[in-house]
Amino acid sequence: MRLYNTMTRRKEEFAPRTPGKVGFYLCGPTVYNHIHIGNARTFLSFDVIRRYFIYKGYDVTFVQNITDVDDKIINRANEEGKAPAEIAAHYTEAFIESMQALGVLDPTLRPRATEEIDSMVGLVSRLVENGHAYESDGDVYFSVRSYRPYGKLSGRDIEQLMCGARVEVDPRKRDPLDFALWKAAKPGEPSWPSPWGDGRPGWHIECSAMSARYLGNPFDIHAGGDDLVFPHHENEIAQSEACFGTVFANYWLHGGMLTIDREKMSKSDNNFLLLKDVLAQVRPAALRMLMLQTHYRSPFDYSTERLDEATAALERVEGAVRNLRWAQAQAQAQSQGQAQAHEAGAAKGGTAARTTADDTAACLRAQVARAREQFVASMDDDFNTASAVAGVYDLVSAGNVALSEGVGAAELASAVALAADTIEELVGVLGIKLECSCVASGGDGLPSEIIELSARLAGCACATPAEALDALMAERQDARTAKDWSRADAVRDGLAVLGLAIEDTPQGPRLIRVGSV
Repeated sequence: MRLYNTMTRRKEEFAPRTPGKVGFYLCGPTVYNHIHIGNARTFLSFDVIRRYFIYKGYDVTFVQNITDVDDKIINRANEEGKAPAEIAAHYTEAFIESMQALGVLDPTLRPRATEEIDSMVGLVSRLVENGHAYESDGDVYFSVRSYRPYGKLSGRDIEQLMCGARVEVDPRKRDPLDFALWKAAKPGEPSWPSPWGDGRPGWHIECSAMSARYLGNPFDIHAGGDDLVFPHHENEIAQSEACFGTVFANYWLHGGMLTIDREKMSKSDNNFLLLKDVLAQVRPAALRMLMLQTHYRSPFDYSTERLDEATAALERVEGAVRNLRWAQAQAQAQSQGQAQAHEAGAAKGGTAARTTADDTAACLRAQVARAREQFVASMDDDFNTASAVAGVYDLVSAGNVALSEGVGAAELASAVALAADTIEELVGVLGIKLECSCVASGGDGLPSEIIELSARLAGCACATPAEALDALMAERQDARTAKDWSRADAVRDGLAVLGLAIEDTPQGPRLIRVGSV
């Protein structure tokens, strides 16, 4: 596996600190509002990267913090006349709900800043003791010039930063570039005791404290959006390496920014989209499909047109899997019929048809192997999801071609099953859950309400949901034969209310689950 390391500005072979294990830290949200889709893109990207490490057999410890004390939270609390803790708790819960709705895995650990104050105070005390930080009127600042490599992640030079700095003069600082590690308490703000008086931590210090506590130093991967490279991650590196005297993280991964219709997302431009609002209108799987068609490091442009295209692509994938599963069932049934005919001495001819089916099956198996190879090679190359998804699309096309050449052929049963399994497996690695299940033979899992529907529309006093389904399908077929479309539609509409849809195929009607009762 090769990862693009922001620190070295090149792709590097991944070598974990401990073989078979990955320590992964992702900067989490400041919980003063609902997250927007730009945030979501970052969290989704690294969810996929985490999932791929798991797919490759790694034991991943994934840590994502919650910043639940910050100026933005305090300001929001003052605006709404609430306590900062109340604001933080509300938006923390909203964040977790949105991530779960998007299909993002819960982190292994989700430490909250307010629960890690002791670790932060300990880290700041150590920096003061070794001369990298100083106290001033109850505030504590990191001395940027005391850490010579400052700027190595972002490529910025201290002197250039000073020349271009627009920093207000602060008499408490020895240098305008110094940043706060600890802030003295102000009236009405949350605070905790410290050697320098009551106060609260600065933003940068929390990630250093939490990563050191839960992952150690150095750990494998630190990740976040491009906007965090400077100053947040630069400051994390400075304070952590100055404190512990060792490399902070071995690999730095950063996700590209998001635009809306090629414009920067901005509240003033009325194009600021919250994730919860987007998910209220579209399927999470479609939003994932859209975002994964762009490499995680590249800028990503969101538009309703692109989302519609991604939704259509997702539905094509689901339709292909549904068709492959259906063909699998038909082929298995034909295979069983051929076996019974053979036992009865009636198996004759069909050699040419079997040869064609065998060739089709061989081609499909070969495409399965190519899709899997492309998927792994793409993801191993700095998690190129766009190329990985393209390989899945090629397999979908190959599956559709195979079905057009030999639906129902017994020789295709295992090949179409393999293709469907592979498609579901590979998109599953990307966190995309397909909705493409047909009702199993025998009617397993049918809602009990179907019995009453059958009694009302087909006049059948059925004992089981499976019998009721058979009666309804027969009723619909009789109605269609008689061209009594209203009676046929009544069966279709009644099943739709129960989350079941009828698809008419050349091999006969089939029932698909489209929702829950």
